[in-house]
Amino acid sequence: MTDKSSTILASLANRRSYYTLTPSSPIPDAQIHSILKSIIHLTPSAFNSQTTRIVILLKQSHNQFWDIVKSVLLAKIGPERFPKTEEKLNSFRAAYGTVLFYEDQPTIAALQGQFKSYAQHFEAWSEQTSGMHQLMAWVALEAEGLGANLQHYNPIIDGKVAEAFDVPTEWKLRAQLVFGAPEGGVPAEKEKKPVEEVLKVFGGDT
Repeated sequence: MTDKSSTILASLANRRSYYTLTPSSPIPDAQIHSILKSIIHLTPSAFNSQTTRIVILLKQSHNQFWDIVKSVLLAKIGPERFPKTEEKLNSFRAAYGTVLFYEDQPTIAALQGQFKSYAQHFEAWSEQTSGMHQLMAWVALEAEGLGANLQHYNPIIDGKVAEAFDVPTEWKLRAQLVFGAPEGGVPAEKEKKPVEEVLKVFGGDT
């Protein structure tokens, strides 16, 4: 393994789900913007479709987002069941920022019309593209000293979030990456399946 691949894999190995986050950042907002800008320009997509859209919410906007999530879930599950959910949502709100990952539906539809032989695959390819952006953002932010966790409160929050942050209705929300300065130490590594169960190799030198 070369030094180049070791550096990349070390960053991936260090990625964790941090749930105790504070409303501060070891890097300036401009650097957060630059990281996400680079990721959205460099991450590949099927047919170079570039379907992913990103919304960065920091500080007050981040708080506003989680207040919206709280109001939507309170209305959905009722006050009797809400306290436990509210505790979890408050932990996300206590962080510094949230990255919203969207997929642009008109782009997908246009590709389905243009490449009819592959039409049934473009939605799956869109999800794969989004997943790559999510992982790259997660790893890159953690490499800068931020902790993060990935949430999925879509689609029940989509309408109110789109209205609050002027998000086009054609964008489909896929995930929310919450980040901030981590507290409480590094979470333990999760158990992984034996590599022999999940990897097969044919040909080449062993």
